[in-house]
Amino acid sequence: MAQVVGGYFTSHVPAIGGAIERGDQQEAYWKPFFDGFPPVRQWLAEARPDVAIVFYNDHGLNFFLDAMPTFAVGAAARYDNADEGWGLPVYKSFVGHPNLSWHVIETLVEAEFDITTCQNMKVDHALSIPFELAWPDVGAWPVKLVPIAINTVQFPLPSPRRCLALGQAVGRALRSWKGDERIMVMGTGGLSHQLEGARAGFMNPEYDRFCLDNLATDPAALTAHSAEEVAELAGTQGVEILNWITARGALGDAPQTMVMRNYHVPISNTAAATVVLEPA
Repeated sequence: MAQVVGGYFTSHVPAIGGAIERGDQQEAYWKPFFDGFPPVRQWLAEARPDVAIVFYNDHGLNFFLDAMPTFAVGAAARYDNADEGWGLPVYKSFVGHPNLSWHVIETLVEAEFDITTCQNMKVDHALSIPFELAWPDVGAWPVKLVPIAINTVQFPLPSPRRCLALGQAVGRALRSWKGDERIMVMGTGGLSHQLEGARAGFMNPEYDRFCLDNLATDPAALTAHSAEEVAELAGTQGVEILNWITARGALGDAPQTMVMRNYHVPISNTAAATVVLEPA
């Protein structure tokens, strides 16, 4: 039977990719963020995952405002990275796991989630940068990929409660998978930030810490607010916490052990965080 070994959560700010490209990891501005990753890499080396289920949000590469699915699951054999306009380098392609993707898709539909299925899908910085942070300098990614994109861009957004339920359904699919894979889940984005309008530059460390404090042991606490209330608390881009909530749901209902936690304000007008959870 497949085993869910834990979860890795991190911010995906495009500027992180620029810092990696320039080699700025030890610069004073970036060092507190990048210093959080040696424990992540140590955990990955010990956990030895070979599949990653990644919850993230697309930034116009596959979906735009004229056609924005609430939930989209990739079912491709290969996922190429592309730059959606930030000038970032094009990162390595990903090998998919179509059989597991279809198992997840079928489980979600049986659970009455109306999802979009993508047999041809590109992935942007929201997925590639967390991989670059976790596995720097590898020639090929050591895990196969099942990407799940969540709408955090175009209102109406899915509620935190619905996202947690989606993650729980994905978790049931993973635990019923007959393969012997070691599966990790990833949630990317956030934390609090707003990039436009009168509140441009807004961050809310108090709300971020509330999320970080409850993620491992009481994820339902993160569903107490509506999506609109999260946008007020975390900023209009801070609603990317929905990706974290969904990923946490996939880890199951039992409390998790927080292996590491790093929080730093700001990088590129964003409150940045990194967390690793594993079964208690």
